[in-house]
Amino acid sequence: MRIAFVSFETIHHRDSETNERLWGVIDLLRERGHEVHVCCAQFWSGEKTTIERDGVTYHGVSVGLEARRSFLCRLPFVLRSIGPDVIHAGATPPSQVLAASTGSTLCRVPLLVEWYGDDLEDDRWTRWATGRPDRIVTPSRLVQTWIRELGADGDLIDVVPNPVDLELIRETPAGDAADIVYARKLDEGANLESFLLALAELRDREWQVTIIGDGPQRGMYEDLTRDLRIDDRITFVGDATLEERIAAYRSAHVFVQTAEYCVFPTELLWALACGCVGIVEYHAHSSAHELVEGRDRGFRTTSEQELADAILDAGDLEHRDVDDAFEPFGRRPILERYLQTYRDLQQEYGLI
Repeated sequence: MRIAFVSFETIHHRDSETNERLWGVIDLLRERGHEVHVCCAQFWSGEKTTIERDGVTYHGVSVGLEARRSFLCRLPFVLRSIGPDVIHAGATPPSQVLAASTGSTLCRVPLLVEWYGDDLEDDRWTRWATGRPDRIVTPSRLVQTWIRELGADGDLIDVVPNPVDLELIRETPAGDAADIVYARKLDEGANLESFLLALAELRDREWQVTIIGDGPQRGMYEDLTRDLRIDDRITFVGDATLEERIAAYRSAHVFVQTAEYCVFPTELLWALACGCVGIVEYHAHSSAHELVEGRDRGFRTTSEQELADAILDAGDLEHRDVDDAFEPFGRRPILERYLQTYRDLQQEYGLI
């Protein structure tokens, strides 16, 4: 199948959650042998407007990120020259969805839009864009609700989570991490203090905590652990590779998520697939609770005291270093969901 992706900004320009999500899908398709084209702002030097890298063909629709108007004007015609079976566009900026929609009309193929939600804005461009795709994909029910509130037809929105590599999990030996793990960039949205206050309630219990991640608030959180007199049982390890994080998750018993804003809790999913018991503090702008709802090895809390109680209750559950219940979140099942959506769209489009 020939798929044309539309992403004015790419992961080669900026490493954002939205770009990582789209490039994850591209990587899955490339590995399966599909023909993948990416229409983007040029990120390479030289006069060539088209290059091939790692099995993906990139089309420099504009010379750079400063030439957005040129990108939007030229995009429909570049798409027509590619002749795709499906057009798969990112939602940022929303104006590119409108240009991609024109391209889908010229090519007479369906348009799917990936709406990740980490930079969602309520403006006229976004509201216009919600009505153009033949299908919208979001990573969580939370983002699905946001997009529906902006005017999208709820029947056209599918929820497809980020995938995890289950083979990599099984191949990675467990490490020497503590009983409880927290992993996130330590910025203003981390809300790590909620977790630390819960731990302070359990001073008389035996536990060790590993905190993975770095950021501008790390120093403040380290000071807080000293103020709470629990710093001797908490280790801040800074940033870690994926393999190092998997090793930590496989050895730990509990993973705690307290962030106030999260369109999809990727690290929580990795930890759950590694067998951790998941404890999530509920927040209105976080979808983390969606991964633990209805699961025996998951807890949803709303206060530091409930979080502390959940940590104690989690101790009664068996230790695991992999959880087969998360097979549907593997790379192959997620790819099959996208491919089936493409096929369904082609069939529906052919009947119009």
